[in-house]
Amino acid sequence: MSTVESFLSVEEEAEVVRAIRVAEKQTSGEIRVHLENSEQEVSLRAKEVFQLLKMDATEAHNGVIVYVAVNQKQFYIYGDQGIHTKVGDSFWQSTRDLILAAFKQGQFAKGLSEGVLQIGKELEHYFPWKEGDINELPDEISKG
Repeated sequence: MSTVESFLSVEEEAEVVRAIRVAEKQTSGEIRVHLENSEQEVSLRAKEVFQLLKMDATEAHNGVIVYVAVNQKQFYIYGDQGIHTKVGDSFWQSTRDLILAAFKQGQFAKGLSEGVLQIGKELEHYFPWKEGDINELPDEISKG
C-alpha cells in the first residue's frame, strides 16, 4: 500500500469530507483536499493541482486547496485570488499553524478537518451562501 493510500483510514477520510461539507454549507466558496506523492516543490505543485482540479474556474474565484505531499511530509494551502485578496498571508499562516500542530502529533485527519473548518469560516465571512449557490466542485478527497 502506498503512503497516499495509508495516510488516512476510510473513517478518517470520511471525517475530512464531513468537515468539507460543513465548511461549505454556509459559503459559496469551494474547499478541496488533495493527497499525493510528489518530488516537486509543494507550493508549485499545489498551484498546478489547483488548476488541474479546475478550482480556478469557480465563479467568485474563492476556491481553496489543502495540498499534502505525503512522501515529503509537507503541505501547502493555496487560495484563489478572490479569497486571497480578502484574507492575506496572515490567515494562511494561522491556518497552516493549526494544521501543523495536529500533524506533529500524527493526527492528520484532525489537522485537515480543523483547517478546513477554519477556512470555511473565513470563506463564509467574505462569501456567504446565497439562494441559488451550487456546490461547484466535488467534496471528496482527491489523490494523485
